[in-house]
Amino acid sequence: MITIKDNRCDYCAACVTVCPPLCIEVRESSIEINDEECINCDLCVYICPIDVLEQANEK
Repeated sequence: MITIKDNRCDYCAACVTVCPPLCIEVRESSIEINDEECINCDLCVYICPIDVLEQANEK
């Protein structure tokens, strides 16, 4: 599962452009990831220019 660190997203939408299942929605003042559709490819984590997204360790 991908999580959003704090709330410091600058809403650049870089994550949306690389998301294969298109499960990320960036609005004017929020970002949401549909966990049910997410395939955990981590592409959004790698492309985020300000390191807002991270892969949560599921135990």
